[in-house]
Amino acid sequence: MSASDPVANLQALIRCPSVTPAEGGALSALEAMLTPLGFVVERMVASEPGTPDIENLYARLGTEGPHLMFAGHTDVVPTGDEASWSHPPFAAAIDGDMLYGRGAVDMKGGIACFVAAVARHIEKHGPPKGSISFLITGDEEGPAVNGTEKLLKWAADKGERWDACLVGEPTNPDRLGDMIKIGRRGSVSGRVTVHGVQGHAAYPHLADNPVRGLLPLAQALMDPPFDGGTPEFPASNLEVTSVDVGNPATNVIPAKATFAFNIRFNDTWTADSVKAEILRRMETAAVSSPLRPDREPVRFEVVWAERPNHVFLTRNNGLIASLSGAVESVTGKTPALSTTGGTSDARFIKDYCPVVEFGLVGQTMHMIDERVALADLETLTQIYGTFISRWFDNALLS
Repeated sequence: MSASDPVANLQALIRCPSVTPAEGGALSALEAMLTPLGFVVERMVASEPGTPDIENLYARLGTEGPHLMFAGHTDVVPTGDEASWSHPPFAAAIDGDMLYGRGAVDMKGGIACFVAAVARHIEKHGPPKGSISFLITGDEEGPAVNGTEKLLKWAADKGERWDACLVGEPTNPDRLGDMIKIGRRGSVSGRVTVHGVQGHAAYPHLADNPVRGLLPLAQALMDPPFDGGTPEFPASNLEVTSVDVGNPATNVIPAKATFAFNIRFNDTWTADSVKAEILRRMETAAVSSPLRPDREPVRFEVVWAERPNHVFLTRNNGLIASLSGAVESVTGKTPALSTTGGTSDARFIKDYCPVVEFGLVGQTMHMIDERVALADLETLTQIYGTFISRWFDNALLS
């Protein structure tokens, strides 16, 4: 098998059932592609009490700078009802102009295309005048505890340094060339418990209904808006994601009520400042609730999620221009530079080098019948190949 064929690469990867946390043979398949190209491949297992061990891969071609990293993950989400798939989710079947399989776009397809792009570059130009590395985890779709974050530290402790990184996540909403991600919003989650006094619903004066306290607190977090957005980021947005009183009886006022929330915030805030604003809003609402006239302030407590995700924005013009120029050269489209969407492992990489994200069209990711157009695999390979040449040319000139 020639590693220069992105379709064959992707079929080999999809046929490995690497549902988080299982390696499933995917890293071995990738190693088999990279070793003949001259990469030195290392496998690293990361552990953490209470979480599954995760196998990760780091591979490098070259020993000198400049050093370009490609980052991604071979783990995939569960298939769901396999009987609902048009083709078995790990068969990598081609039907017409589409390739079906779990991970086709998120994100084994991106890995397959970058491997093919590197192989073609070597065939045409020889090894790059610098270094290329693959930093691939098996824990992106899981808790992300034993994946990219630990792999980066492991590599950095060994002396690895990078000048730029491309993450191959599926960034395009509709067509290949729509969008490059140059940053990500931050994310903070928490759970609020409101305390009351249990009692009979017919005698509310003898009880203290925590639901009456919960509602104004939740409303205060959702309105007014936290900000109006910035030139690079959309407005911050908080959503209440669950409400629970654990009360099966309709005639009993519960003793407590809880709600969970998540906020995606822009660079107007830090994780600490947005937490402070959330507390300020709830403390204000706790003493001025119209649902609890003549009552003491609402008694509540907040438990924050352990690991907030921090907002970041990449401002490396050389990296962004190399990728934008490659996209436009191959597709004729000028990609939007965006910070929308959820989080990715770029949030860890940004602490080591400038990072951008570009990959396939993400419309079918995590769905039944996840699939990718064969033409998109070839186009993305050409984009990645053009990007590799442009980035090294620009890096060597700077």
